[in-house]
Amino acid sequence: MELISVIIPVYNVERYLDRCLASVAGQTYRELEILVVDDGSTDSSGSLCDQWAARDTRFRVIHKPNGGLSDARNAALDVMTGQYVTMVDSDDSLEPDAIATLHSLLADHRADVAVGGWREVWDDDSHATPPSPAAADGSVRTYTRHEALQAIFYQHRLTHSAWGRLYHAALFDGLRYPVGRLYEDLAIAYPLYSRATTVVQTAKPLYNYLQRPTSILGTFKRQRTDVLDILDALEREVAAAEPSLLPAVRSRRLSAHFNILLLCPPGDEWADVRQRCWQGIRQLRAGCFADPHIRAKNRLGILASLLGQQAFLALFKHKA
Repeated sequence: MELISVIIPVYNVERYLDRCLASVAGQTYRELEILVVDDGSTDSSGSLCDQWAARDTRFRVIHKPNGGLSDARNAALDVMTGQYVTMVDSDDSLEPDAIATLHSLLADHRADVAVGGWREVWDDDSHATPPSPAAADGSVRTYTRHEALQAIFYQHRLTHSAWGRLYHAALFDGLRYPVGRLYEDLAIAYPLYSRATTVVQTAKPLYNYLQRPTSILGTFKRQRTDVLDILDALEREVAAAEPSLLPAVRSRRLSAHFNILLLCPPGDEWADVRQRCWQGIRQLRAGCFADPHIRAKNRLGILASLLGQQAFLALFKHKA
């Protein structure tokens, strides 16, 4: 069997950690290198990681000062030895056959990335519906490199999330997550998927994504505008290197401006953020509306934005 590296960044998740690590240890695919990165936890998370390593030799714990999610993932990418790699966030969990299913998909379709379906899980273990953004019929879909990038940026079926997929480890050669930024997985989506010849996706839910209000993206802070900076830079890069992707990237930029505007709190402190978002919306909306591939949610947002910022916020703010 081929060795698969599982990267699990850990920071102050003692309440959820056992469930996560048990779901990885219990995978039907057994040839695993489980790299658990204790990113300077101040609760019992670090000792829980050590306990798992003491009873399962597949676990390797890396203790390091707190550096954030990207820094923790990078620390594991630097030492992994598997031919394939998957990421699991430490408050989430895997279905028992998740890795086996993704590995089979890679082999069967000679793909570089295999993507699984996911479901949202709440603290009371109830599941949100639909279980996956992919098609509900459970079918398998393949993408060329260009099709995958378009699907990610148009937000059609594929997401930019790091978790819930299995990668050929070679895709990360010389490529690391940007440290100190939110939306780090979006920041490397273009260089990462540009290296993939084929991407395969199943709608079967394999990953359980925990929803909790105290998560990194559960509250609004100025760092959330990182997504705007990332996408501005991406548009410049794509304009120079691959102009055929520009409509998809601009659609994703429009989505980000809508989203940040709706999440932004009221008050003078955030006036510059609201102004930046509104200017971006006005700049992008005509070109995006003419694009037949944009998602319906963006098209509706464009129409509402023509009524003005206050009317737009009144219509959509409670849904953000």
